[in-house]
Amino acid sequence: MKIVKILVAAMLLMGTAVSCTDLKSEMYDTINTGIFPKNADDANALVTAAAYGPFRSSWYSGLYQSSQGGLHVFTEMTTDIGDCQWDDPVWNDLIKVNFTSNSDGAIVTYKNYINFISKMTLTMDRISKISMDETEKARLMAELHCGRGWLAYVLYDLYGPIQVASKELLEDPLNDNPAPRLSQEDMVKFIEDDLKAALVLPARYDKGDSNYGRFTRGLVYTVLMKLYMHEKQWQQAADCGKELAKAEYGLGLMDSYKDIFTLENEGNKEAIWSCICDLSNNGQMWLAHVLSSPYPTNNPNIQKWGGYRVPWSFYHTFDPADKRLEVLVGDFQGTDGHHYTESDPGTVLIKGALPVKYGEDPTTTDEGSQIDWIVFRYADVLTLRAEALVRAGNAITQEALDCLNAVHTRAGLTAYQMSDFTDANDFLEKVLLERGHELWFEGARRTDLIRYGKYIEYAKTYKGSTTAKDYMNVMPLPQSVIDESKGKIAQNPGY
Repeated sequence: MKIVKILVAAMLLMGTAVSCTDLKSEMYDTINTGIFPKNADDANALVTAAAYGPFRSSWYSGLYQSSQGGLHVFTEMTTDIGDCQWDDPVWNDLIKVNFTSNSDGAIVTYKNYINFISKMTLTMDRISKISMDETEKARLMAELHCGRGWLAYVLYDLYGPIQVASKELLEDPLNDNPAPRLSQEDMVKFIEDDLKAALVLPARYDKGDSNYGRFTRGLVYTVLMKLYMHEKQWQQAADCGKELAKAEYGLGLMDSYKDIFTLENEGNKEAIWSCICDLSNNGQMWLAHVLSSPYPTNNPNIQKWGGYRVPWSFYHTFDPADKRLEVLVGDFQGTDGHHYTESDPGTVLIKGALPVKYGEDPTTTDEGSQIDWIVFRYADVLTLRAEALVRAGNAITQEALDCLNAVHTRAGLTAYQMSDFTDANDFLEKVLLERGHELWFEGARRTDLIRYGKYIEYAKTYKGSTTAKDYMNVMPLPQSVIDESKGKIAQNPGY
C-alpha cells in the first residue's frame, strides 16, 4: 500500500498537537495515552505516522517539500548553487548566511522535526507489546530505527548534537528537566546503532511492489555512508558504496540525466529512495517555485512563480557540452516572444539559470505535481565513493576513477584519464565540481562544502556575505529551546 493512504488513521492514533520545543510532556501526548495499539493495523499506522511523517514532499510540509522548509531548498540557498528572486527576509538570511537563533530559515527544521525522534522512541515501545506476526513486527521496528537514525543524522548535520529524550523521561511528564543534548561521540553512536539495527530491511522495493515507498536497506546504507563521510571515516564510507554496488540493490545510472526525474520513470534504477507524491495528499511543487510565466510548457495549467535560480557564476563552471544543461536552463524563447539569456534576462534570469530538473506533470491543474521526489540516487553514492576511496588512501585508484567517470561520461563528457590529475587533491577538487554539476538542488552541496572546508569561504566569495562566520558550519538552535530550558540547554558556540 502507498504510505500516504494510511496517514490519516495514523494521526488519529498518534495525536496531532505537537509542541515546537517541549520534548517531555507534549511529546508524550503525541501518542494518545488513552489509546494503545492492539493489532498489526494499529502498529502499521503508528509506524507510518512516526517514522514516515518527516520524510515527505507534501505541499508545504515535510523535509522534502519544495517551499523554504525543504532540505534541498534552504541548504542549497546558503551555497554557491542556490539563489532566489524573492526578497522575503527568510531568503536573505539564508542566501547571505546570516544565521541567528531567530532566523526562520535556519531554525525551522529543528522546530518542526525534533519531536519526531521521541515519537519514534515511544512507538518502538508501543508496538513491542503487540501480539502480531513477528516477521512483520521486526520489519516495522527496523523502519522505526531507520527513520530515527536518519532524522537524527539530518538534525546532527545541521545543528550538531541534538536533544534525545529517553523513554523514561518521556513517560514522566511531571519531570521538568529538558531532554539533554548528546555528546558528539554519543550522537554518532546513536545514529549508527539505529541505522545498523535497520539493516534487516529488504534491499529494495520496485515501483510495482505494494511496499514501494517504504524504507529499504539501500536507503539505510546510503544514510550510513553520509554519516561516515561527515565523520571522515573514509573506509567505512567507501565500504557502504561498495555494498550498494551489489546486484541485490538493483542500482545503476539511467542513460539520460533528464529522464531520471520524470513521471514515466518513477522508481527507476538510479533512485535509491523517493517521496511518494500525488495530487491529493502529497504534491511536490518544484516547477511552480522555479518557472516564470513566459517559460514554455506543454501543460498550460502549471503554476509559475519564478523563484529559485542557480547563480550565473556556478552555471559558467559547466562545460557547454554537458547534457545536464538540458534541464538547467539559461537560454530560452519565451511565450511572450522575448529571447531570455544572461545578457538579456528581463525579469526572469536576473539572478541565474532556471533549475528545471523535474519534468512536467501533464495532469496537474495547479502548483502541484505527482512526480515522486527523488531523495537519494546512485550518482550521489558513486561520487561519494570516489571521494572516500581517494581520501582513505591519499591516492587516486582505478576504482575511484571508474566511479567518477561513470557519472562524468553519462553527462556526455570525455572520460578522465589518470594523467588528467596532478595529485589526489586535484582529483578531490574535480569530484567536488562533479557533485555540484550532478546534484544541484538535491541537498548535497552544503555538506560537501563543509567537508571540504569551503562553506564559509564560498559564502563570502560567491554570495557576497559579510556575516558568514566559521561557527556557522552548524546552524543555531531555536532561541525558544534555550529559553524554555532555562539555560540547561546550551546554544551552539558563536550564537
